[in-house]
Amino acid sequence: MLGFAALSGVVAGILTVAQLVLTAWVITEAIEHPESLGALWWPFVGLLGLLGARVLASGGQELLAQRASQRLRQAIRGEVLTALEMLGPVRAAQYHSADLAQRWVEQVEALEGYFARFHVQMRLVVITPLLILAIVVSLDWLAAILLALTAPLIPLFMALVGMGAESLNRDQFQAVARLSRHFVDRVRAITTLRLFGLGELATREVTLVADDYRKRSLRTLRLAFLSSAVLEFFASVSIAVVAIYIGFGLLGDIPIGPADELTLFSALVILLLAPEFFQPLRTLSQFYHDRASALAASETLMEILEAADMAPPRHADTRPDATGELMCLTDVRLSHPERGQVLGPLELALRQGEVLVVSGASGAGKSTLLQVMAGFVAPDSGQRQIAPATRLAWMDQRPLLMQGSLADNLRITAPQASDAEIITALERAGLKAELAALPQGIATPLGEGGRGLSGGQAQRLALARVFLSDASLVLLDEPTASLDAETERYLIAGFEWLSAQGRTLVIATHHPALIAMATRHLVLEEGRILPMTATATSQQEDERDASRD
Repeated sequence: MLGFAALSGVVAGILTVAQLVLTAWVITEAIEHPESLGALWWPFVGLLGLLGARVLASGGQELLAQRASQRLRQAIRGEVLTALEMLGPVRAAQYHSADLAQRWVEQVEALEGYFARFHVQMRLVVITPLLILAIVVSLDWLAAILLALTAPLIPLFMALVGMGAESLNRDQFQAVARLSRHFVDRVRAITTLRLFGLGELATREVTLVADDYRKRSLRTLRLAFLSSAVLEFFASVSIAVVAIYIGFGLLGDIPIGPADELTLFSALVILLLAPEFFQPLRTLSQFYHDRASALAASETLMEILEAADMAPPRHADTRPDATGELMCLTDVRLSHPERGQVLGPLELALRQGEVLVVSGASGAGKSTLLQVMAGFVAPDSGQRQIAPATRLAWMDQRPLLMQGSLADNLRITAPQASDAEIITALERAGLKAELAALPQGIATPLGEGGRGLSGGQAQRLALARVFLSDASLVLLDEPTASLDAETERYLIAGFEWLSAQGRTLVIATHHPALIAMATRHLVLEEGRILPMTATATSQQEDERDASRD
């Protein structure tokens, strides 16, 4: 589509040249043969026709370029989202959420000017001036030489300006990303800041960062205005040189070259075409800042795309479930740049219907193991295999709740769930009393992050979401941490119900009641599974029996 946009621009340029040549002929005829003015009606009709066709071609160029730019930006946003999905939630967490939003929205939007204007103009800047130069050469070769000598000055200064503009745009993107991160962090921590009396200090910090961004923006604008003025100056001087040559040539004051062969028609054609010769270059110089902005934006976008290309694939190999194994980890190892190896070497086979409890000291690798099992992060080496058509559910101590109704949050995992099924899931999760107290029932709106619910209610809502899902494997990362006894009782009863339904549970926890549910108990230390002693196994069985009693 960009090619058709450029073609429309070329057609508009040709029509412009034809319009100017016809205008010069009409003026020449009117001056040299004033008695035949009545017969010049058809050139005027031709001028109106050329003007209309030129407007249509120019409008087509703009429309096609904008549509092509929109499609390309949509495709780039899709590639960025795909790259983040390939990175997974763990590796993608290295980027600040505000930074990601700024890249996905503003920096992709910064590519619009490059595709819609600069890229198309790069083609027009060659074709239209060459056509005009060929016409001028046929009329007066010395005027053509003057145009050809002065034209390179504009691209030269464009390149010099572009070096600084790209750097300034890069700094500006970094400044707005820093401002976004700073502001979002302060908003998230506003309760803590107010408790410690740091509200005014945080406000001043945000003001200072915003003022830094303002100064960088003004610096970029100043460069844009000054460079445009310089380029316009050189284009105007070049046109003036050609006009002076034409004027003195018509007066007979230039005895050399083809000046004495100039006619009124040829002089008018050259004078009218001279501004159009420089116009594509002047337009390109106006769009050169779009190029600088796009280059600066593409660098930060490529950082995400290249990180996704370098990340190991997160998909799991399928494994026949004839052996009854739901998932198998073979020689899995995982490292983090800041901590070194955090998991492995590790071998683990998970059978259908079992309740596997993983415990260990803080930092032993429990959450990392569950993240690998969920496919949130790919191991650096080793293999993760999973039975075909296995669906997973995830629940931790910080459930993701969106702004929307209770029903909206539950239908994340079951889009087709009926209202009756949602109410049943909420009641099974221990929210019957809370649901009865809500005047709007399951249509009750929630704020972002579950605002309006207590921590225990949010956990039970997340449990109801697991109830509605058809996941055969449920991964639970410290699901009862920091909860009151009543909420713990509801959650544990819910986990037992899931286990009774034949679902496979993997629970990272220290809670004795959850450990008692286990059909198998693993202890991690420095990312490795410790061998279970006979005493420990007997103690685990005693705890399970006591829990049942």
